[in-house]
Amino acid sequence: TNHILAHQPVAGRAPMQEHPMSQFDQIIDRVLAHEGGYVNDPRDPGGETQWGISKRSYPQLNIRALTRADAVEIYRRDFWQRVRGDELPKAFAFQALDAAVNHGIGNAVRWLQRAAGVADDGIVGPRTLAAVAQADPADLVLLFNAERLEFYAKLGTFDAFGRGWTRRVAGNLRYAAKDN
Repeated sequence: TNHILAHQPVAGRAPMQEHPMSQFDQIIDRVLAHEGGYVNDPRDPGGETQWGISKRSYPQLNIRALTRADAVEIYRRDFWQRVRGDELPKAFAFQALDAAVNHGIGNAVRWLQRAAGVADDGIVGPRTLAAVAQADPADLVLLFNAERLEFYAKLGTFDAFGRGWTRRVAGNLRYAAKDN
């Protein structure tokens, strides 16, 4: 795990940071704040869930015993790396990670591609990354979240969970204002 090692300042010198915090480490707490602890809501097609990690997606895991640290590593490996978060603009990377966690990698990548104006094949490759690099990050955030809200509205479970989902996107737009 990456973390900051802050040393005691020596007279006349600023504290040294040997390991700067990665972009992922700076934003993962936002995702976990949305996902919370253990839930087993019969209306949720994901089934038993802890830290947003569902039994449906990870049938081999003991969901109830899943630690926060284990969830963070799953998010780093299976979500952040797959959306190529380190290659996305800082002002947009959190949006992509949060949507991948909430809706799956494929949906998040296709919305990213639509927002960037490229074919939505679900794979973050060189064309997608080039289009993202050329786009205004604030425009990406707005177009991406428009896709996300339209998706929510089409779900059969919107009546049960829609209020929470739309609040999640509202909070993400507030983060976007800070990140921009």
